[in-house]
Amino acid sequence: MFVLVNLKAYPCDPIEVATAAADVSDETGVRVAVAPQAAHLDAVAETGVETWAQHVSPVEHGSHTGSTLAEAAADAGATGTLLNHSENRLKLADVDGSLDAAERADLETIVCANNPEQIAAAAALGPDAVAVEPPALIGTGTPVSKADPDIVTDAVSAAASVDESVNVLCGAGISTGEDVVSAGDLGASGVLLASGVAKADDPRAALEDLVAPLK
Repeated sequence: MFVLVNLKAYPCDPIEVATAAADVSDETGVRVAVAPQAAHLDAVAETGVETWAQHVSPVEHGSHTGSTLAEAAADAGATGTLLNHSENRLKLADVDGSLDAAERADLETIVCANNPEQIAAAAALGPDAVAVEPPALIGTGTPVSKADPDIVTDAVSAAASVDESVNVLCGAGISTGEDVVSAGDLGASGVLLASGVAKADDPRAALEDLVAPLK
């Protein structure tokens, strides 16, 4: 199982979270990555944790003020990128363009989607993985694996019907090791979470709890 912690724009210490994630990953052998703000990519990468960009733009080098250039994210230490998170929705053509940009920069990709139908459309674009995240459950602490497990199993089936090589992650409301196990039992190969770690009083303890059943 892959655990990707999205720090969003929460007022957490990205270095504290990244250091904890790197230590927990090293100690347990579980793959744990952190997606900080773009301005913190290089500092987070220096901790040794697997580092992901929260977004890259569908642009090449040129006149694109305010864009996140995939090559710049890679130069800062990112090895992957999220795309189309529910808080940063893209048009389908822009998702495709961002995937092209990520491929140029040799970044691994996860495309987020709300439901199995969107998962199928995202998988058809050829990302490394997709993540199913019903927006109503994001940040609630109620995981989709409990609230509506059929969404996860249907998303796994939808992705496989398009491209069996595209992995499926489970997001929205993930906060405990039990949630991670449930996601795996439903066919997901990883989880995407944010507040369960980024808002935790003790990020390391939260991460240890998340991966404890996976050791």
